[in-house]
Amino acid sequence: MKKILLSACMAIASVCCMAQNPAKVEGAIKPVGIIKNLSDSALLDVVQRQTFRYFWDFGHPVSGLARERSNKSFDYGDEVVTTGGSGFGIMAMIAADHRKFITHEQSVDRMLKIVEFLFRADAYHGVFPHWLNGETGKTIRFGRKDDGGDLVETAYLLQGLLCAKQYYVANNQKERRIRDVISWIWNEVEWSWYTHEGRDNLYWHWSPNNGWAMNFPIRGFNECLITYILAASADRYPVSADVYHRGWAQSDFFKNGHTYYGYKLPLGFPYGGPLFFSQYSFLGLNPKGLKDRYADYWEQNLNHTLINRAYCIDNPKKFKGYGENSWGLTASDNFEGYNAHSPDNDLGVITPTAALSAFPYTPEYSMKALRHFYYDMGDKIWGEYGFTDAFSESRNWYAKSYLAIDQGPIIVMIENYRSGLLWNLFMSCPEVQNGLKKLDFHSTAIAKK
Repeated sequence: MKKILLSACMAIASVCCMAQNPAKVEGAIKPVGIIKNLSDSALLDVVQRQTFRYFWDFGHPVSGLARERSNKSFDYGDEVVTTGGSGFGIMAMIAADHRKFITHEQSVDRMLKIVEFLFRADAYHGVFPHWLNGETGKTIRFGRKDDGGDLVETAYLLQGLLCAKQYYVANNQKERRIRDVISWIWNEVEWSWYTHEGRDNLYWHWSPNNGWAMNFPIRGFNECLITYILAASADRYPVSADVYHRGWAQSDFFKNGHTYYGYKLPLGFPYGGPLFFSQYSFLGLNPKGLKDRYADYWEQNLNHTLINRAYCIDNPKKFKGYGENSWGLTASDNFEGYNAHSPDNDLGVITPTAALSAFPYTPEYSMKALRHFYYDMGDKIWGEYGFTDAFSESRNWYAKSYLAIDQGPIIVMIENYRSGLLWNLFMSCPEVQNGLKKLDFHSTAIAKK
Protein backbone atom coordinates (compact mmCIF):
# COMPACT_ATOMS: atom_id res chain seq x y z
CA MET A 1 0.00 0.00 0.00
CA LYS A 2 2.75 2.44 0.92
CA LYS A 3 4.47 1.77 -2.40
CA ILE A 4 1.55 3.21 -4.38
CA LEU A 5 1.33 6.21 -2.09
CA LEU A 6 5.03 6.95 -2.35
CA SER A 7 5.56 5.94 -5.98
CA ALA A 8 6.12 9.52 -7.09
CA CYS A 9 8.86 10.13 -4.56
CA MET A 10 11.16 7.10 -4.56
CA ALA A 11 14.13 8.97 -5.90
CA ILE A 12 13.56 12.44 -4.50
CA ALA A 13 13.19 11.72 -0.81
CA SER A 14 15.97 14.15 0.07
CA VAL A 15 16.88 17.34 -1.72
CA CYS A 16 19.32 20.19 -1.47
CA CYS A 17 18.00 23.65 -2.18
CA MET A 18 20.29 24.90 -4.93
CA ALA A 19 18.07 27.00 -7.20
CA GLN A 20 18.45 26.47 -10.91
CA ASN A 21 18.64 29.46 -13.20
CA PRO A 22 16.16 29.30 -16.08
CA ALA A 23 17.38 30.17 -19.53
CA LYS A 24 16.17 33.46 -20.91
CA VAL A 25 12.91 32.92 -22.76
CA GLU A 26 11.60 35.10 -25.53
CA GLY A 27 8.22 36.43 -24.45
CA ALA A 28 8.85 35.61 -20.79
CA ILE A 29 5.98 36.27 -18.40
CA LYS A 30 6.76 38.92 -15.80
CA PRO A 31 6.21 37.76 -12.20
CA VAL A 32 4.09 39.88 -9.87
CA GLY A 33 3.93 40.26 -6.11
CA ILE A 34 0.84 40.41 -3.95
CA ILE A 35 -1.84 42.64 -5.52
CA LYS A 36 -4.48 43.97 -3.13
CA ASN A 37 -8.25 43.79 -3.51
CA LEU A 38 -8.46 41.44 -6.49
CA SER A 39 -11.81 40.03 -7.55
CA ASP A 40 -12.10 36.25 -7.59
CA SER A 41 -11.72 36.15 -11.39
CA ALA A 42 -8.70 38.49 -11.38
CA LEU A 43 -7.04 36.45 -8.63
CA LEU A 44 -7.50 33.25 -10.62
CA ASP A 45 -5.87 34.98 -13.59
CA VAL A 46 -2.90 36.02 -11.47
CA VAL A 47 -2.43 32.55 -10.02
CA GLN A 48 -2.76 30.74 -13.34
CA ARG A 49 -0.42 33.17 -15.11
CA GLN A 50 2.31 33.17 -12.47
CA THR A 51 2.16 29.41 -11.93
CA PHE A 52 2.46 28.91 -15.68
CA ARG A 53 5.87 30.60 -15.55
CA TYR A 54 7.19 27.31 -14.15
CA PHE A 55 6.51 25.60 -17.48
CA TRP A 56 7.12 28.57 -19.78
CA ASP A 57 10.09 30.54 -18.42
CA PHE A 58 11.60 27.59 -16.54
CA GLY A 59 10.92 24.93 -19.19
CA HIS A 60 13.96 23.18 -20.62
CA PRO A 61 15.40 25.35 -23.42
CA VAL A 62 16.21 22.43 -25.75
CA SER A 63 13.23 20.10 -25.34
CA GLY A 64 10.62 22.53 -24.05
CA LEU A 65 9.65 19.89 -21.48
CA ALA A 66 9.03 20.53 -17.79
CA ARG A 67 11.88 20.29 -15.35
CA GLU A 68 11.26 17.88 -12.48
CA ARG A 69 11.63 20.56 -9.81
CA SER A 70 13.09 23.99 -9.18
CA ASN A 71 15.80 22.73 -6.83
CA LYS A 72 18.36 20.07 -7.57
CA SER A 73 17.72 16.49 -6.56
CA PHE A 74 20.82 14.41 -5.91
CA ASP A 75 23.48 15.15 -8.54
CA TYR A 76 21.51 14.93 -11.79
CA GLY A 77 22.12 18.56 -12.63
CA ASP A 78 19.97 20.90 -14.63
CA GLU A 79 18.92 18.56 -17.44
CA VAL A 80 16.29 16.40 -15.72
CA VAL A 81 12.84 16.71 -17.26
CA THR A 82 9.81 14.79 -16.11
CA THR A 83 7.50 12.84 -18.39
CA GLY A 84 4.27 13.07 -16.40
CA GLY A 85 4.90 16.64 -15.28
CA SER A 86 5.42 17.58 -18.93
CA GLY A 87 1.98 16.19 -19.74
CA PHE A 88 0.57 18.49 -17.08
CA GLY A 89 2.65 21.33 -18.51
CA ILE A 90 1.27 20.77 -22.01
CA MET A 91 -2.25 21.08 -20.65
CA ALA A 92 -1.21 24.18 -18.71
CA MET A 93 0.13 25.71 -21.93
CA ILE A 94 -3.19 25.12 -23.68
CA ALA A 95 -4.90 26.95 -20.81
CA ALA A 96 -2.33 29.77 -21.03
CA ASP A 97 -2.96 30.09 -24.78
CA HIS A 98 -6.71 30.14 -24.13
CA ARG A 99 -6.26 32.88 -21.50
CA LYS A 100 -3.88 34.81 -23.82
CA PHE A 101 -1.00 34.76 -21.35
CA ILE A 102 1.03 33.84 -24.44
CA THR A 103 0.20 34.11 -28.12
CA HIS A 104 -1.13 31.16 -30.04
CA GLU A 105 1.95 31.28 -32.27
CA GLN A 106 4.18 30.99 -29.21
CA SER A 107 2.28 27.96 -27.93
CA VAL A 108 2.37 26.30 -31.36
CA ASP A 109 6.14 26.75 -31.62
CA ARG A 110 6.73 25.38 -28.10
CA MET A 111 4.39 22.46 -28.72
CA LEU A 112 6.14 21.62 -31.97
CA LYS A 113 9.50 21.66 -30.18
CA ILE A 114 8.12 19.30 -27.51
CA VAL A 115 6.64 16.70 -29.85
CA GLU A 116 9.66 16.64 -32.17
CA PHE A 117 11.89 16.05 -29.14
CA LEU A 118 9.66 13.32 -27.74
CA PHE A 119 9.55 11.53 -31.07
CA ARG A 120 13.35 11.15 -30.93
CA ALA A 121 13.64 10.47 -27.19
CA ASP A 122 14.20 7.10 -25.52
CA ALA A 123 11.16 4.87 -25.19
CA TYR A 124 10.69 1.21 -24.29
CA HIS A 125 8.04 -0.54 -26.34
CA GLY A 126 6.73 2.96 -26.96
CA VAL A 127 6.68 3.88 -23.25
CA PHE A 128 8.77 6.77 -21.95
CA PRO A 129 10.90 6.66 -18.79
CA HIS A 130 10.00 8.71 -15.73
CA TRP A 131 12.92 11.09 -16.34
CA LEU A 132 14.64 12.17 -19.52
CA ASN A 133 17.71 14.27 -20.17
CA GLY A 134 16.09 17.40 -21.59
CA GLU A 135 19.02 18.06 -23.89
CA THR A 136 19.72 14.59 -25.31
CA GLY A 137 16.46 12.64 -24.84
CA LYS A 138 18.33 9.85 -23.06
CA THR A 139 16.94 8.10 -20.00
CA ILE A 140 17.92 9.28 -16.55
CA ARG A 141 17.12 6.49 -14.13
CA PHE A 142 14.54 7.19 -11.44
CA GLY A 143 15.74 4.38 -9.19
CA ARG A 144 18.37 1.64 -9.22
CA LYS A 145 16.19 -0.64 -11.34
CA ASP A 146 13.80 2.02 -12.65
CA ASP A 147 15.70 2.76 -15.85
CA GLY A 148 13.15 1.85 -18.50
CA GLY A 149 9.51 2.48 -19.36
CA ASP A 150 7.20 4.06 -16.80
CA LEU A 151 3.64 3.37 -17.89
CA VAL A 152 1.88 5.71 -15.46
CA GLU A 153 4.10 8.72 -16.22
CA THR A 154 3.60 8.00 -19.92
CA ALA A 155 -0.18 7.97 -19.39
CA TYR A 156 0.01 11.44 -17.81
CA LEU A 157 2.08 12.65 -20.76
CA LEU A 158 -0.38 11.19 -23.26
CA GLN A 159 -3.33 12.74 -21.44
CA GLY A 160 -1.71 16.08 -22.29
CA LEU A 161 -0.71 15.11 -25.82
CA LEU A 162 -4.23 13.97 -26.71
CA CYS A 163 -5.60 17.30 -25.48
CA ALA A 164 -3.03 19.04 -27.68
CA LYS A 165 -4.07 16.95 -30.68
CA GLN A 166 -7.63 18.20 -30.21
CA TYR A 167 -6.54 21.81 -29.61
CA TYR A 168 -4.04 22.47 -32.40
CA VAL A 169 -6.44 21.86 -35.27
CA ALA A 170 -5.55 24.58 -37.78
CA ASN A 171 -4.93 23.47 -41.35
CA ASN A 172 -1.34 24.69 -41.56
CA GLN A 173 2.03 22.96 -41.68
CA LYS A 174 2.99 23.40 -38.02
CA GLU A 175 -0.28 22.29 -36.47
CA ARG A 176 -0.66 19.37 -38.89
CA ARG A 177 2.83 18.29 -37.89
CA ILE A 178 1.91 18.50 -34.19
CA ARG A 179 -1.12 16.28 -34.75
CA ASP A 180 0.80 13.79 -36.90
CA VAL A 181 3.65 13.35 -34.43
CA ILE A 182 1.26 12.94 -31.51
CA SER A 183 -0.60 10.26 -33.47
CA TRP A 184 2.67 8.42 -34.14
CA ILE A 185 3.70 8.58 -30.48
CA TRP A 186 0.24 7.44 -29.36
CA ASN A 187 0.06 4.52 -31.75
CA GLU A 188 3.50 3.19 -30.82
CA VAL A 189 2.73 2.70 -27.12
CA GLU A 190 2.55 -1.07 -26.54
CA TRP A 191 0.07 -1.14 -23.68
CA SER A 192 -0.42 -4.87 -24.14
CA TRP A 193 3.32 -5.48 -23.57
CA TYR A 194 2.94 -4.02 -20.09
CA THR A 195 0.53 -6.78 -19.06
CA HIS A 196 3.68 -8.81 -18.28
CA GLU A 197 3.15 -11.60 -20.79
CA GLY A 198 -0.62 -11.43 -20.92
CA ARG A 199 -1.60 -11.23 -17.26
CA ASP A 200 -4.85 -9.61 -16.14
CA ASN A 201 -3.05 -6.50 -14.93
CA LEU A 202 -0.99 -3.62 -16.20
CA TYR A 203 2.51 -3.32 -14.77
CA TRP A 204 4.12 0.01 -13.97
CA HIS A 205 7.71 -0.63 -15.16
CA TRP A 206 9.73 -2.55 -17.69
CA SER A 207 13.45 -2.15 -18.37
CA PRO A 208 15.74 -3.67 -21.00
CA ASN A 209 18.36 -4.02 -18.27
CA ASN A 210 16.13 -5.30 -15.48
CA GLY A 211 13.08 -6.70 -17.25
CA TRP A 212 10.10 -6.99 -14.89
CA ALA A 213 12.24 -6.86 -11.75
CA MET A 214 10.28 -3.91 -10.33
CA ASN A 215 7.23 -6.26 -10.39
CA PHE A 216 4.73 -3.56 -9.59
CA PRO A 217 1.16 -4.29 -10.76
CA ILE A 218 -1.05 -1.20 -11.08
CA ARG A 219 -4.10 -1.73 -8.92
CA GLY A 220 -6.73 0.76 -7.82
CA PHE A 221 -8.05 2.96 -6.47
CA ASN A 222 -5.29 5.56 -6.68
CA GLU A 223 -3.81 8.04 -9.14
CA CYS A 224 -3.53 5.54 -12.01
CA LEU A 225 -7.05 5.25 -13.45
CA ILE A 226 -6.04 7.21 -16.56
CA THR A 227 -3.51 4.47 -17.38
CA TYR A 228 -6.24 1.87 -17.79
CA ILE A 229 -8.53 4.25 -19.68
CA LEU A 230 -5.80 4.97 -22.25
CA ALA A 231 -4.67 1.34 -22.45
CA ALA A 232 -8.22 0.34 -23.38
CA SER A 233 -8.45 3.25 -25.85
CA ALA A 234 -5.45 2.29 -27.98
CA ASP A 235 -5.90 1.20 -31.58
CA ARG A 236 -2.74 -0.85 -32.17
CA TYR A 237 -1.78 -2.35 -28.80
CA PRO A 238 -4.87 -2.17 -26.54
CA VAL A 239 -5.68 -4.21 -23.47
CA SER A 240 -8.93 -6.05 -22.96
CA ALA A 241 -11.67 -4.99 -20.58
CA ASP A 242 -10.74 -7.99 -18.43
CA VAL A 243 -7.45 -6.30 -17.54
CA TYR A 244 -9.42 -3.42 -16.04
CA HIS A 245 -12.02 -5.50 -14.23
CA ARG A 246 -9.78 -8.35 -13.05
CA GLY A 247 -6.65 -6.29 -12.40
CA TRP A 248 -7.31 -2.67 -11.51
CA ALA A 249 -10.69 -3.23 -9.84
CA GLN A 250 -9.84 -6.30 -7.75
CA SER A 251 -7.23 -5.01 -5.32
CA ASP A 252 -7.65 -5.04 -1.55
CA PHE A 253 -7.81 -1.23 -1.50
CA PHE A 254 -10.24 -0.68 -4.39
CA LYS A 255 -13.70 -0.73 -2.84
CA ASN A 256 -14.35 1.29 0.28
CA GLY A 257 -17.98 2.22 1.02
CA HIS A 258 -17.32 3.67 4.48
CA THR A 259 -18.40 7.10 5.69
CA TYR A 260 -15.95 9.66 7.07
CA TYR A 261 -17.09 12.98 8.56
CA GLY A 262 -20.52 12.33 7.07
CA TYR A 263 -19.29 11.71 3.51
CA LYS A 264 -19.50 8.28 1.92
CA LEU A 265 -16.38 7.22 0.01
CA PRO A 266 -17.12 4.62 -2.71
CA LEU A 267 -13.51 3.65 -3.48
CA GLY A 268 -9.99 3.73 -2.19
CA PHE A 269 -7.98 4.00 1.00
CA PRO A 270 -9.38 5.02 4.38
CA TYR A 271 -10.15 8.76 4.26
CA GLY A 272 -9.33 8.63 0.52
CA GLY A 273 -5.55 8.94 0.59
CA PRO A 274 -3.68 12.01 -0.74
CA LEU A 275 -5.74 14.39 -2.85
CA PHE A 276 -3.74 13.82 -6.03
CA PHE A 277 -5.75 10.59 -6.38
CA SER A 278 -8.77 12.73 -7.36
CA GLN A 279 -6.75 15.09 -9.55
CA TYR A 280 -3.99 13.57 -11.73
CA SER A 281 -6.21 11.20 -13.73
CA PHE A 282 -8.94 13.81 -13.95
CA LEU A 283 -7.02 16.69 -15.51
CA GLY A 284 -8.46 15.53 -18.82
CA LEU A 285 -10.87 12.78 -17.83
CA ASN A 286 -14.08 14.59 -16.87
CA PRO A 287 -15.60 13.06 -13.72
CA LYS A 288 -18.89 14.94 -14.12
CA GLY A 289 -21.48 12.33 -14.96
CA LEU A 290 -18.77 9.65 -15.27
CA LYS A 291 -19.87 6.28 -13.88
CA ASP A 292 -19.03 2.63 -14.21
CA ARG A 293 -20.19 -0.44 -12.29
CA TYR A 294 -17.98 0.56 -9.36
CA ALA A 295 -18.56 4.24 -8.70
CA ASP A 296 -19.88 7.63 -9.64
CA TYR A 297 -16.57 9.42 -10.07
CA TRP A 298 -17.93 12.88 -9.31
CA GLU A 299 -19.22 11.56 -5.98
CA GLN A 300 -15.87 9.81 -5.41
CA ASN A 301 -13.76 12.89 -6.06
CA LEU A 302 -16.05 15.40 -4.38
CA ASN A 303 -16.36 13.34 -1.20
CA HIS A 304 -12.64 12.56 -1.18
CA THR A 305 -12.00 16.32 -1.21
CA LEU A 306 -14.61 17.08 1.45
CA ILE A 307 -13.22 14.36 3.72
CA ASN A 308 -9.71 15.74 3.36
CA ARG A 309 -10.89 19.25 4.23
CA ALA A 310 -13.06 18.04 7.12
CA TYR A 311 -10.09 16.17 8.55
CA CYS A 312 -7.97 19.34 8.44
CA ILE A 313 -10.73 21.28 10.23
CA ASP A 314 -11.05 18.52 12.83
CA ASN A 315 -7.23 18.52 13.12
CA PRO A 316 -6.97 15.58 15.53
CA LYS A 317 -3.20 16.02 15.89
CA LYS A 318 -3.60 19.72 16.73
CA PHE A 319 -1.18 21.05 14.14
CA LYS A 320 -0.80 24.81 13.94
CA GLY A 321 -2.28 26.47 10.88
CA TYR A 322 -4.97 23.91 9.99
CA GLY A 323 -8.52 25.17 9.53
CA GLU A 324 -11.46 25.78 7.23
CA ASN A 325 -9.38 28.06 4.99
CA SER A 326 -6.06 26.22 5.33
CA TRP A 327 -6.44 22.63 4.22
CA GLY A 328 -5.18 20.12 1.70
CA LEU A 329 -3.06 17.01 2.25
CA THR A 330 -1.29 15.47 -0.74
CA ALA A 331 2.15 14.40 -1.94
CA SER A 332 4.76 17.16 -1.74
CA ASP A 333 8.02 18.28 -0.26
CA ASN A 334 8.20 18.62 3.50
CA PHE A 335 10.70 19.39 6.26
CA GLU A 336 12.11 15.85 5.99
CA GLY A 337 12.22 15.53 2.21
CA TYR A 338 9.13 14.29 0.37
CA ASN A 339 6.05 12.33 1.40
CA ALA A 340 2.51 11.47 0.34
CA HIS A 341 0.55 13.34 2.99
CA SER A 342 -3.00 12.25 3.80
CA PRO A 343 -5.30 11.99 6.82
CA ASP A 344 -3.70 8.67 7.79
CA ASN A 345 -0.19 10.00 7.03
CA ASP A 346 -0.41 13.49 8.50
CA LEU A 347 2.84 15.29 9.30
CA GLY A 348 1.39 18.76 9.74
CA VAL A 349 2.13 19.81 6.15
CA ILE A 350 -0.35 21.75 4.01
CA THR A 351 0.26 21.65 0.25
CA PRO A 352 -1.43 24.46 -1.72
CA THR A 353 -1.91 22.38 -4.87
CA ALA A 354 -4.25 20.07 -2.94
CA ALA A 355 -6.95 22.68 -2.31
CA LEU A 356 -6.31 24.68 -5.49
CA SER A 357 -6.47 21.67 -7.80
CA ALA A 358 -9.80 20.81 -6.16
CA PHE A 359 -11.48 23.95 -7.58
CA PRO A 360 -13.93 22.02 -9.79
CA TYR A 361 -15.12 19.97 -6.80
CA THR A 362 -15.20 22.57 -4.03
CA PRO A 363 -15.06 26.03 -5.64
CA GLU A 364 -16.23 27.97 -2.58
CA TYR A 365 -13.85 26.22 -0.20
CA SER A 366 -10.97 26.31 -2.69
CA MET A 367 -11.43 30.05 -3.22
CA LYS A 368 -11.33 30.66 0.53
CA ALA A 369 -8.13 28.62 0.72
CA LEU A 370 -6.67 30.55 -2.24
CA ARG A 371 -7.38 33.90 -0.61
CA HIS A 372 -5.82 32.68 2.64
CA PHE A 373 -2.70 31.37 0.88
CA TYR A 374 -2.34 34.53 -1.22
CA TYR A 375 -3.26 37.34 1.18
CA ASP A 376 -2.50 35.90 4.63
CA MET A 377 0.54 33.78 3.78
CA GLY A 378 1.77 35.26 0.53
CA ASP A 379 4.87 36.77 2.14
CA LYS A 380 5.99 33.22 2.98
CA ILE A 381 4.76 31.05 0.10
CA TRP A 382 4.09 33.25 -2.97
CA GLY A 383 6.99 33.44 -5.39
CA GLU A 384 8.15 33.63 -8.98
CA TYR A 385 6.32 30.45 -10.07
CA GLY A 386 3.21 30.88 -7.94
CA PHE A 387 2.80 29.15 -4.60
CA THR A 388 5.77 27.20 -3.32
CA ASP A 389 5.27 23.51 -2.77
CA ALA A 390 4.17 23.22 0.86
CA PHE A 391 4.41 24.59 4.39
CA SER A 392 4.20 23.53 8.01
CA GLU A 393 3.34 26.26 10.48
CA SER A 394 3.94 23.84 13.35
CA ARG A 395 7.55 23.49 12.23
CA ASN A 396 7.88 27.08 11.00
CA TRP A 397 8.90 25.51 7.68
CA TYR A 398 8.04 26.99 4.29
CA ALA A 399 9.22 25.34 1.09
CA LYS A 400 11.30 27.27 -1.42
CA SER A 401 10.81 24.59 -4.07
CA TYR A 402 8.32 24.13 -6.91
CA LEU A 403 7.48 20.75 -8.50
CA ALA A 404 6.05 20.21 -11.97
CA ILE A 405 3.52 17.62 -10.79
CA ASP A 406 2.17 20.07 -8.22
CA GLN A 407 2.21 23.31 -10.25
CA GLY A 408 0.57 21.83 -13.35
CA PRO A 409 -2.69 20.64 -11.79
CA ILE A 410 -3.27 24.09 -10.24
CA ILE A 411 -3.45 25.71 -13.68
CA VAL A 412 -5.35 22.89 -15.35
CA MET A 413 -7.98 22.29 -12.69
CA ILE A 414 -8.64 26.00 -12.22
CA GLU A 415 -9.20 26.15 -15.98
CA ASN A 416 -11.53 23.17 -15.86
CA TYR A 417 -13.48 24.97 -13.14
CA ARG A 418 -13.61 28.19 -15.17
CA SER A 419 -14.27 26.87 -18.68
CA GLY A 420 -14.06 23.07 -18.78
CA LEU A 421 -11.42 23.50 -21.51
CA LEU A 422 -9.16 20.51 -20.87
CA TRP A 423 -12.06 18.25 -19.97
CA ASN A 424 -13.80 19.15 -23.22
CA LEU A 425 -10.70 18.54 -25.31
CA PHE A 426 -9.84 15.18 -23.78
CA MET A 427 -13.39 13.85 -23.78
CA SER A 428 -13.76 14.83 -27.44
CA CYS A 429 -11.05 12.32 -28.46
CA PRO A 430 -12.65 9.45 -30.41
CA GLU A 431 -10.03 7.08 -28.98
CA VAL A 432 -10.98 7.97 -25.42
CA GLN A 433 -14.69 7.66 -26.14
CA ASN A 434 -14.12 4.17 -27.55
CA GLY A 435 -11.99 3.17 -24.57
CA LEU A 436 -14.57 4.33 -22.06
CA LYS A 437 -17.29 2.44 -23.90
CA LYS A 438 -15.11 -0.68 -23.98
CA LEU A 439 -14.72 -0.55 -20.18
CA ASP A 440 -18.47 0.04 -19.75
CA PHE A 441 -18.15 3.60 -18.52
CA HIS A 442 -21.04 6.00 -19.02
CA SER A 443 -20.37 9.73 -19.42
CA THR A 444 -22.90 12.52 -19.71
CA ALA A 445 -20.07 14.70 -21.09
CA ILE A 446 -19.87 12.40 -24.11
CA ALA A 447 -23.62 11.82 -24.36
CA LYS A 448 -24.18 15.56 -24.82
CA LYS A 449 -21.92 15.76 -27.85
